[in-house]
Amino acid sequence: MSYDLMVFDPQIAPRDRDRFITWYDKQTEWSENHDYANPEVTTPELHSWFLDMIVEFPSMDDPRQMEEDNPKLSEYNFGRSIIYATFAWSEAKIARKVVFKLAQKHKVGFFDVSAGNGQVWLPVANGDYRCIHGDCSSEEAA
Repeated sequence: MSYDLMVFDPQIAPRDRDRFITWYDKQTEWSENHDYANPEVTTPELHSWFLDMIVEFPSMDDPRQMEEDNPKLSEYNFGRSIIYATFAWSEAKIARKVVFKLAQKHKVGFFDVSAGNGQVWLPVANGDYRCIHGDCSSEEAA
């Protein structure tokens, strides 16, 4: 079992919770006609997020990562409008914090997949970052 988070293109994802979950389910059917291990298939903003992300949580698909027991090694799956990231549970707290911070930086959406009623955050017009649905009661990402 893993700790899963997703970042996504905020221009593509539905704002309504039910429609968002339906869209998410469709994205994670992995039915797009491309290699899901290729970061080049995603948007420039998501690709930039990934390049920053692998500094802290390297990709297990990177042949330079020889330490198989490194708990920071993470799996990334790339869709045209999403990146689905999988982390070791021992890294969950810091992974969530880093993913969220970089999502804000790159102005991409954030979805806490592993949470029961996971928060969905989006950049908004005034430059803020806001929880739009899920368990927004804490209004805090990490």
